[in-house]
Amino acid sequence: MAASLHERALRCLAQREHSRAELARKLGSLGEADEVKAELDRLTELGLLSDARFADAYVRAKAARFGASRLRLELSRRGVSGELIAASLEDNCSSGELERARDIHRRKFAEAPQDAREWARQARFLQGRGFSSEIIRRVLKEHPGDEPA
Repeated sequence: MAASLHERALRCLAQREHSRAELARKLGSLGEADEVKAELDRLTELGLLSDARFADAYVRAKAARFGASRLRLELSRRGVSGELIAASLEDNCSSGELERARDIHRRKFAEAPQDAREWARQARFLQGRGFSSEIIRRVLKEHPGDEPA
């Protein structure tokens, strides 16, 4: 059973980085809790499993499409600690939050909002991507006359 547990863990890690909590969930059906914990400890000691490395890879892959609050939420759902999340966001979000929001908005919408309904639709889109209301207001106000009535 331990060999299959180890093989499955290596297979998962070969596909992509995983957080400790993710890998524990995936391996949970293959063995007892103490066996899974021992395997995770072993992988961490070998340097094959790292929450910091997972957080960095996740933020690098998703930062161009999502805001900081969405990235923070997704990483916390995957069991990464708050300190690692903050460090990863600081290190890997080289362009500012406002610039990323502008890029995403430009790619999605060909033109500025023409009325309050369209303004709200674009704001909801950016909010769903994890941008703060202040950032959303700044992006949508950059086009003159775009504020909702």
